[in-house]
Amino acid sequence: MGRLKKILINFLGDAMKNFLKLFTGIFMLLTSVLSAQNQFQADTIKTSEGNLVITFIKHATLMFQFKGMVIHVDPVSMYADYAKMPKADIILVTHEHGDHFDPATINLLKKKDTEIILTKTCEEKLKEGTVMNNGDEKIVKGIKVDAVPAYNIIHKRDNGEPFHPKGIGNGYVITFGDKKVYIAGDTEDIPEMKNLKNIYIAFLPMNLPYTMTPGMVASAADMFKPKILYPYHYGNTNVNDLLKLMKNKKYCEVRIREMN
Repeated sequence: MGRLKKILINFLGDAMKNFLKLFTGIFMLLTSVLSAQNQFQADTIKTSEGNLVITFIKHATLMFQFKGMVIHVDPVSMYADYAKMPKADIILVTHEHGDHFDPATINLLKKKDTEIILTKTCEEKLKEGTVMNNGDEKIVKGIKVDAVPAYNIIHKRDNGEPFHPKGIGNGYVITFGDKKVYIAGDTEDIPEMKNLKNIYIAFLPMNLPYTMTPGMVASAADMFKPKILYPYHYGNTNVNDLLKLMKNKKYCEVRIREMN
C-alpha cells in the first residue's frame, strides 16, 4: 500500500510539473502577443457576428482579428517585429511595391493552412497564394473578400507611367458580419469607387505623389459615403487638411490613427 501511495504521489507530482510548464508557456505566448499589440493603437468595432478588432500598425499595414482569426494586410517587417505578432489565418496583399509586399514577412507569419490572397505580380514573386484580379470575389475561411480596382490617373512618373497602373493592384472589400471594410490600397479617387455600396469603414491613402491629396480623399468619400473613414498611408500629409474638408460631411466620422 505504501509503495502504491508513493507511485501515486510521484505521478501527480510529474503531472503538476507538466501542467505548470504548459501553463507557463501559454502565459508567456499570450504576454508576448499582447505586448506586441500594445505597441499599436487598436479600435474595436461591433458586428452582427462579434467584435472586429482593428490594429493600426503603420503606413498601409493593418491587422484584423475576428471570430478567432487573424488577418494581416500588407505586412512589412520595417513596420513591426512580426516574430512577436500572432500568426496569420489570412494574409491580403494589395500590390508588389516593397512598402506593401514583403515575402520574408509573409513566410514568417504563415501557418500550414494560411490563405494568402494577392495580385498576379505578387504571386509571380512569392510563388504561392491565390490570385485575385479586380472584380473577383471569394469566400476565404468564411469571410467574403472582393478585389476592387486601385490605380492612379493623375499622378505619374517622369516617363508618364502612372505610379500604379490600372489593373495591376487591388483594393479589398472585406465583409465582417454586417460590416463592410474597404481597404483601398494605393489609388486615387477613381470612378469605380462609385460602385462601392454599404461601406461601413474605409481606409483611404493620402500621400503624394503616390496616392491622394486630402481633397481627393474627401472626393472619394463623397462617392460611397463610409460611416467611418481612416486616412492611412499618409506620410507627411497634414491630416488636419482632411478634417477641415470633412467637417460638415455628417455621413462620416473621420478617425485619425498613427498610420504615417
